[in-house]
Amino acid sequence: MIFRRTLAALALTLAAAPALAAWDVGSLMAELARNRGGHATFTEKKYIAVLDRPVVSSGEMHYVAPDYLEKRTLAPKPELLLLDKDRITVERGKHKITLRLTEQPEILAFVASIRGTLSGDRAALERNYALHLAGSRDNWTLTLSPSDTRIAELVTRITIAGRRGQVGSVEYLQADGDRAVMSIEPLAGQ
Repeated sequence: MIFRRTLAALALTLAAAPALAAWDVGSLMAELARNRGGHATFTEKKYIAVLDRPVVSSGEMHYVAPDYLEKRTLAPKPELLLLDKDRITVERGKHKITLRLTEQPEILAFVASIRGTLSGDRAALERNYALHLAGSRDNWTLTLSPSDTRIAELVTRITIAGRRGQVGSVEYLQADGDRAVMSIEPLAGQ
């Protein structure tokens, strides 16, 4: 009787194994690639060594796959960060700067971590990072570790967490020890 129960439990475990094993980086990238875009709100906390408290900002984001991302900070001060194809634009007050990403390889690699994740572009991520996935389809964490020494001089690790094909948070740990944690909430209907 005990042998049969053990055998039955083993059979159920083995039957479930292919489903459990199916969740990998390729599966995550396929889920993320199905997300064609949307609107979300964000709250970002920047932990800077010389400050006693984190700097908190919040605002809205708009993404259109595969290469348009608008991050509009509303508080504490308005700021716009716009990634559009091969250009990055930052507007703060009356100041505006636009750079071509192809002329800024370190910025391009950083931007590729965001775009590559949102669009499910594994090849773009693996050009500059080693990928490690933990968790399940409903609660995953993807860690990006720089494989390029120039990027490693700027960022030690990027940790992205989410649920299914949605990114819920992004944490950047800089090489100097400072870090930023962004929580992302899709707007209703997204």
